[in-house]
Amino acid sequence: MASSKPDTSSRIADNKKAAYNYSFEEKYEAGMVLQGWEIKALRAGKVQLTDGYVVIKGGELFVIGCQINPLNTASTHVSPDSVRTKKLLLHKEEIRRLIGKVEQKGYTLVPLNLHWKGGKVKCEIALAKGKAEHDKRNTIKDREGKREVERAMKGSRR
Repeated sequence: MASSKPDTSSRIADNKKAAYNYSFEEKYEAGMVLQGWEIKALRAGKVQLTDGYVVIKGGELFVIGCQINPLNTASTHVSPDSVRTKKLLLHKEEIRRLIGKVEQKGYTLVPLNLHWKGGKVKCEIALAKGKAEHDKRNTIKDREGKREVERAMKGSRR
């Protein structure tokens, strides 16, 4: 029986701020062009995705602000750049579609998470719209309501 959620053990990093600041319209899974030292650092969990965003340059997608901190042992012969711009790999038709949507008012592309799939690093990106301040307050209110329900359920089980 297949589950709809991705395997959490293969997750590398999540962008938790994205769900708070944006509402997602569509999600895509893109490959990433990485260097060897970056793969080793990802395996060690030395990555931060919170300040990352996706830009379109020359008909291609790039992640900016995804910080991969180099390992001292893995990067002795190269000079690593921890905030290097990383290219995303998608089909041309998907890229064209995303460019059309991003040019509409209010849409942006945000990286949601990095995960392993078949030995390769994938980046889940979302076509998103920024939330207004009152939407953010509703998100907090809903989250706190769910927590209270869970606490009440936990207390009644004992």
